[in-house]
Amino acid sequence: MQPDRKIDLLNLDLPALTEQVKAWGQPAFRAKQLWRQLWVKQTASFADMSDLSKAFRDKLEEESCIGSMRLLTVRRGDGGLTRKAVFALPGNETVETVLMVYPGRATVCVSSQAGCPMGCTFCATAKLGFQQDLTPGQIAQQVLWSQRILREIPHDVDDSGLTRHRFADTSDIPERLTNAVFMGMGEPFNNYDNWRESVDLLHDPEGFNFGARNFTVSTVGLIPGIQKLMDDPLQINLAISLHAADDEIRSDMMPVNRRYPIADLIDAVREYTEKTHRRVSFEYVLIDGKNDDQEEAEKLADVLLAGGKFPMHVNLIPLNPVADTGMTRSSRDRVRAFRDYLELRGIPATVRIQRGVDIDAACGQLAGDVAKELRAAEGTAEEENGVGA
Repeated sequence: MQPDRKIDLLNLDLPALTEQVKAWGQPAFRAKQLWRQLWVKQTASFADMSDLSKAFRDKLEEESCIGSMRLLTVRRGDGGLTRKAVFALPGNETVETVLMVYPGRATVCVSSQAGCPMGCTFCATAKLGFQQDLTPGQIAQQVLWSQRILREIPHDVDDSGLTRHRFADTSDIPERLTNAVFMGMGEPFNNYDNWRESVDLLHDPEGFNFGARNFTVSTVGLIPGIQKLMDDPLQINLAISLHAADDEIRSDMMPVNRRYPIADLIDAVREYTEKTHRRVSFEYVLIDGKNDDQEEAEKLADVLLAGGKFPMHVNLIPLNPVADTGMTRSSRDRVRAFRDYLELRGIPATVRIQRGVDIDAACGQLAGDVAKELRAAEGTAEEENGVGA
């Protein structure tokens, strides 16, 4: 059976998996054994599922797969504490996943789409355009991969990296992921149902058992998605990619602002915090000469405080430069001045630690490069086989 015709077991919750196992002529209890292998042990190969019979494992190998994406490449950065993976979908579209390890915590940045339709001018993913939504299993597969890699990092990290990033020793590397942030390629709220189903798969207490408060979803400001999330029973964290406090500047950087302008977005966020009593994070990429001076800091503070203070935090992110955009990151002095002004106005603000700069960690950079290599390889194969001659 062709790989893209196989059943991706990671798309199935336990009831659906049980029905599938029964359809294969196996007793229902086998589904729980298989579920435990997939989600508790994060087993990557049917051959390693020793509690299943060989005949059943052979059937699984023939009819199904553990995730429908194939791993193409992994790059190491920060002495091995950052790992950036590129996966290929069945149609050879590429997506990225980034694992970042800090003392006592480990965060995976997860993609929800291949490419992105939102067109933000500073983002490498936008250059790829929209290709396709990821399935719940493809989204969850990135988290399972990261958990497996995390176990290897204590044995595969440079001492220089540990020292540089203030680890006492490898005992500071957690054994388990502490955060999953949907801030990779794509807009999660444009793929809301699949994204949300992936959360349920990862949250299941009989499976991966990842706490709701350990998830953060980031949106460019799709108000309908924010309104859906405020009614969600799970306490999933919300982050807003804001990046400007002026409609003209933000619309130039982020076309979505023409549909959902800043005032409407802040009103929706304020309603969200009032209903959920949860803090919202605002992400603000600092671009030299674009949105990083004193005047823009004042505008941002005015916008966020206009209707009274609400639970918020601002993450300031020096731009990870993307080729052919003409944009560069702000200087350290400007970054500090911007942060200091927000804090002077009573707005909690931090500068996000730069990770993975040495491995094309700006979202979409590496996937775009690998996609070009794949297309080139396919073209070469076609020429060798006489296709298109």
